[in-house]
Amino acid sequence: MKHDLLPRIAALMLALSGPGIAIYAQDSPTPKQKDTRTLGERIWFGGGIGLSFGTVTAIQLDPLIGYKVDQAGKLSAGIGGSYWYFRDNRYVPAYDFKAYGYRTFARYRFIEQAYAHAEFLHMNVEANRFAAFSEIQPRIWVPHLLLGAGYVQPLGGRSSIYIQVLFDVIQDPNSIYFNRGPIFSGGVGIGF
Repeated sequence: MKHDLLPRIAALMLALSGPGIAIYAQDSPTPKQKDTRTLGERIWFGGGIGLSFGTVTAIQLDPLIGYKVDQAGKLSAGIGGSYWYFRDNRYVPAYDFKAYGYRTFARYRFIEQAYAHAEFLHMNVEANRFAAFSEIQPRIWVPHLLLGAGYVQPLGGRSSIYIQVLFDVIQDPNSIYFNRGPIFSGGVGIGF
C-alpha cells in the first residue's frame, strides 16, 4: 500500500510544480537590444516666438528641448522656459504685464504626423493683475496643466513645424489662460 502511494505523491508534486516551472521560464529576462542612437538622434530642440509691436506690444519666447525616450522616437519628454511681455498703451497709465516660468512636458506620436501632449507650466505672474493699475501687485507662481494634441509637418532634413491645441485643465484664477477655451500655439522643431 505504501509503495502504491509513493508514485501518486510524486505525480502530484510534479503536477503542482509544473506550472511553477512554466511561469518561471516565462519570467526569465530576455536580453535587451542595445540602443545604438547617438545623443544627437535622441535630443531635439524647438519652441515658439511671438512678436507684435505697436499700440499693443507683445513678446513671447518659449524654447524647448526634448529627449526621445524610446528607440522608435514616439515618446518624448522635455523641459523648456517661457517669457511673456505685454504692454497696452491704450490705457493711462499703460497696462504692463510680465511673466516668466518653466515647463516640463511629454509628447507621444501615435502616428507620424500627430501627437498627444501633456505639460506642466509654472508661471510667475503678478497676482490680481486686473485690479486698479496704481496698486502694487505681488508676484506669485501659478500652476497650469495643459493637455491636448498637435500636428507636425516635416520641412526637410531634421526640421519641422507644428501646431497644437491645448486646454488648461486647472484654470487657476491667476492663470495666464484663465477662462479661455482652447489654446492654439505652434512653433518650429529641429529633430522632432
